[in-house]
Amino acid sequence: MLLDGTTIVVTGGNSGIGEQICLAAAAEGANIVIDYVVHPEATDALIAKIEQAGGKAVGVEADITKADDLHRMVQTAVDTYGRLDVLVNNAGVEDRKSLLEETEEGYDRVMAINMKSAFFGSQAAAKQFVAQGGGGLILNISSVHEDWPMPGNLAYCVAKGGMRMLARSGGVELGPRGIRMVNIAPGAVDTPINTATTSDADKLKQLDAAIPLGRLAEPKEIAEVVVFLASGKAGYMTSTTVTVDGGISQGSVGL
Repeated sequence: MLLDGTTIVVTGGNSGIGEQICLAAAAEGANIVIDYVVHPEATDALIAKIEQAGGKAVGVEADITKADDLHRMVQTAVDTYGRLDVLVNNAGVEDRKSLLEETEEGYDRVMAINMKSAFFGSQAAAKQFVAQGGGGLILNISSVHEDWPMPGNLAYCVAKGGMRMLARSGGVELGPRGIRMVNIAPGAVDTPINTATTSDADKLKQLDAAIPLGRLAEPKEIAEVVVFLASGKAGYMTSTTVTVDGGISQGSVGL
């Protein structure tokens, strides 16, 4: 198996892309730590599903906007499985507001969940990697909007743009210690964050038409990229972004 014995922490791991990452990694032999802040019953159900398939998983309730909780999350991995090998900064939200519409409260929430959590989660993981030796891997579930503008969703774009530089600068800092940082940038994915679009037939048709492959991604297709990057088969990759978007960010027909 590609991830046999590897310990992976996934933030926001009990729904959407995070849930599929947990399932895909567990199927390849990884020990899974599922971070969650709501819906403990979903975490319990996911753990049961993983264990029924012969995998190993544990849940940890941690508020990823608080550095102390992030360190406790990492410690849960160490206490349960003896070490940490991969952190997946997956949790994220958006609020679809423009610069003129955004509130301080809305901005703070988007930045805390998307950017602050990735920053201090990476710090917690990196400190554990240094302490245990042997390097490690930090994967950030970013977005094509780390680089591609999305008017009307500005705080989200700002947060993902920050995540872009987190991987680039952080990867340079940590490289000499054998610690790598890589972003995964999905385009449109069929998850709850896109329900407003997927539940509207006209909007969904318009979105599908804008994607060269003609459809949204399934969450498991993002999870499969996580498995590949965590497998050691991409061991020379760091300080960069892997775009998984069906071509949408390159799909302009021009004039």
